[in-house]
Amino acid sequence: MRSKTRQAENPREHIAVPLPSDPALLALAAELFRLAAECDGGDALLEAASHALKETLDADYIVLAAAVAGRWTIAADSGKAQPLPIDMLADALDGESPAAASDWIALPLTTRSEDGEALAFHFALPEKAAASRAAIERLAPTMQHAFAGVRRRAAEQRRLRRAEAMLELAAGWNRTREIEPLLVQMAETASRLLTADRASIFLWDRPNHTLVGRPALGAPDGELRISDSLGVVGEVIRTGEPRRADAEADPQSVNQSVGDRLGYKTRTLLCVPLRGRSGELFGAFELINKLDGPFTKEDEEALSELAAHAAVALENAQDRRQLISANRQIAREAAEKVRLIGNSPAVEALRSIIRRVADTELAVLILGENGTGKEVVAQSIHYLSGRRDRPFVAVNCAAIPETLAESELFGHEKGAFTDAVEARPGKFELAAGGTLFLDEIGDLSLACQAKLLRVIEERVLVRVGGSTPIHTDARLLAATNQNLAEMVRAKRFREDLYFRLNVVAVDLPPLRERGEDVLLLVEHFLDDFCRRARRKTPALSAAAKKRLLEHPWPGNVRELRNLMERLAYLSTDDRIEADDLAFILSPRGRAPLAIDLGLSLTDATTRFQQEYIRGQIAQAGGNMSLAASRLGL
Repeated sequence: MRSKTRQAENPREHIAVPLPSDPALLALAAELFRLAAECDGGDALLEAASHALKETLDADYIVLAAAVAGRWTIAADSGKAQPLPIDMLADALDGESPAAASDWIALPLTTRSEDGEALAFHFALPEKAAASRAAIERLAPTMQHAFAGVRRRAAEQRRLRRAEAMLELAAGWNRTREIEPLLVQMAETASRLLTADRASIFLWDRPNHTLVGRPALGAPDGELRISDSLGVVGEVIRTGEPRRADAEADPQSVNQSVGDRLGYKTRTLLCVPLRGRSGELFGAFELINKLDGPFTKEDEEALSELAAHAAVALENAQDRRQLISANRQIAREAAEKVRLIGNSPAVEALRSIIRRVADTELAVLILGENGTGKEVVAQSIHYLSGRRDRPFVAVNCAAIPETLAESELFGHEKGAFTDAVEARPGKFELAAGGTLFLDEIGDLSLACQAKLLRVIEERVLVRVGGSTPIHTDARLLAATNQNLAEMVRAKRFREDLYFRLNVVAVDLPPLRERGEDVLLLVEHFLDDFCRRARRKTPALSAAAKKRLLEHPWPGNVRELRNLMERLAYLSTDDRIEADDLAFILSPRGRAPLAIDLGLSLTDATTRFQQEYIRGQIAQAGGNMSLAASRLGL
């Protein structure tokens, strides 16, 4: 079986290299190939082979020179240093063959005249250079292939290291939730990775034709705003292509106006576009002043790759910002809908308690008859607290079968019971960071009460069928219409849980004790439902108001709300009289007319009209003419 282990690249593999016939040159060629297989860079190869090269070729100085954007630098050398023969090096690259001048011989190692490498040999005397030229030309293919192999392997290793580093960086960026710190991280990372003095990320404000750069050292608040047509970054925005600039090689390539304003001199610059997931250009990533010469093509490729990761992280952060903003807007809208309607002393006292306990972590037990608005109070506490932007999760404990209560509250793992076909988080997990409201908590079984107490005390839960502890930080609010103290005495509610829940008790008054609040609630609900029904809100006569105030409201606010909804959709007059309420309300508290919710709207309307007509006839004492008059017939 062939081994899957990747062997070190051998520069001689798959390459037809003409070898010199001279024994000394042949031995040198073999040594070069051997060293090339062991070295991971041209500088290392030159250092390892310099002694053999100088001895065989009789040179006193060998230099590996690199050209970047037309500027030559020394990558490595051996021997007594000499000034670089720039013109001869350029001639060798342009001609793609050895070039000689006096006591120098240059051998091109690449074929690019702008960004390339050449090996130059200096000799003590011109005669020695002339004598060695033939040997260098015969050895040229060997040296070119040896250095090319090392260069390819070094580039591949750099790409692998860069890819590994970028994956780690991208993971870190995607954990950063705020855009401003993220931009700073990106700039610092790019500067460090590509050895530049500073970096900026420009986001394109397309409607205003402005580029907003951060971080921008020396600019007010670290933010630079420039026209989207200015300088290299403007050109990148306009063309969508990467751009390198070198002020020394081409002074016109860099616009120094911004740098002059900030007291900063730009020597070299590299800028690449930022594109979103859809391919749309939304900014640019810029590096300024490489620390060791001009920016290279490899730098451009690296920054382009870095920019791709940056674009994803920025879009994710922007999505999170928009989601948070949307959640806050939803929370604001929800908070506006949650209103305690009324001016009675009982409601004013209730508002005061809510304000005091809202922004605390105190457990609150909300007490009151059915329909008094216990969930509205719980929502008010939530939306006035620091948790307002997080979930509010309400659970009606009375509606959960006893066998499913634990799964509903604490979640379950796949296979925990017969119908558990997949894992599911419970209400505590869904309310993470927010508020969990347990309505009718008195209906929980004693077994479920015990587990609830443990979660409250330890702030840790375990899903049904699971073993992994899950931290919970949801605030707990509870409500009941039962007498929990009496249930404790009857051993139907745990005393320790009762004390845990009853840190602050809020007792809601029944509607019959709230006086004129009834009319405020009538106005509120009738306006709301008439707006939904796209009709004008009918006025209430004095007699109708009196009838509403006299009604005992056994169903409390819920009953009143339902009656206003019925009137909004089914009554036809612009004014509501006391007689219009007679068939649904009575001073003795007769239950309101029940309409089967299983009926269609047409059938329900017909049923209502029939009962309404009967009610009017009854109120008229059987006088059909009077009833017809009241009905507007």
